[in-house]
Amino acid sequence: MLIGEVSQRSGVSARMLRHYDKLGLVRPTGRTSGGYREYVDDDIRRLFHVESLRTLGLSLDETRRALDDPDFAPAELVGNLARHTRARIASEQELLTRLEHVDATAPTRWDDVLRIVHLLRALESGSGSLRQQALLSQDPSTSLPVDALVEAVLAEDDPNVAGALHWSLARAGGRGLPALAAAMESDAAEVRRRAVEATTAVRTADATALLRRALTDDDPTVRTRAALALGDRGDTGAVPTLVELVVAGHRDVEAAELLGALSETASSTCDVVGALQDALAAAHDAPTRLRLTQALAEIPGAAAREVLTRLTADDDRTVAGTASAILGRTNPGRRSRSRVREDADPW
Repeated sequence: MLIGEVSQRSGVSARMLRHYDKLGLVRPTGRTSGGYREYVDDDIRRLFHVESLRTLGLSLDETRRALDDPDFAPAELVGNLARHTRARIASEQELLTRLEHVDATAPTRWDDVLRIVHLLRALESGSGSLRQQALLSQDPSTSLPVDALVEAVLAEDDPNVAGALHWSLARAGGRGLPALAAAMESDAAEVRRRAVEATTAVRTADATALLRRALTDDDPTVRTRAALALGDRGDTGAVPTLVELVVAGHRDVEAAELLGALSETASSTCDVVGALQDALAAAHDAPTRLRLTQALAEIPGAAAREVLTRLTADDDRTVAGTASAILGRTNPGRRSRSRVREDADPW
């Protein structure tokens, strides 16, 4: 079989076949009377072996050794090739991800592309100050690679950089919420915590809905962050969790203040006071009952005063004394809050 026919049947170019011949990798057994290369079946078989090994990533020299050296062991070489291939795939995947992040911003000018690439590279920096600076120096008119920001915030340990990422995600409105919602389903509690924290920076109805979902999370830190954010937004769905914080003594002063703010409408007052009453009925230790009593100081209106009046006769002298002191104040001693109405019912 002449070189042209071999090339046509094998898909290997005539130029490469001549190169194989020169290297001694695949040499035609004979020559025609006119001096042309002539391949026999064994030559064709060796050619297919060469091409098969080449598909594994072997160099020409490694391929020759694999076919001709009986002591050439394949295990180590194949293992090295597998490691190099994984590294190459990871590098290509990184490039693809970067391209997708740039493409998602729908750039219209090369300047936009360069700004996004600069930001993406900065986010990969080991310097927290560089990451933070790159985020805070973004042109407000530039569309941000939101998915990249979400990936970064879920892995960020530096609180200053995390704050800059939260600010950037807030700038992007709700575009990062689908990725944050997916992160809230993570098996890793720390990932869910960071996702909730990032969601608190986004002031949209969809973000509020995500925070409500987080109130049922198994992790108490996730629930705490969600409840405090919802309370700050005036969402009464946070009331049960805020009361739990008072009971637990964790961020209880902040939780009590938010309960007070949430109770400033007539309908909410009953919900808040009722939740505190239920918690008092279930609590048997003095410190918890004292915290709940103090939380009632934040609640305006007759319903809270009625509960406090009953507590003045409590078996625990500290609880009774605290309730009496709260009721006896001309001003209820409510902590200063801009949210308190000037016409709140005085005690």
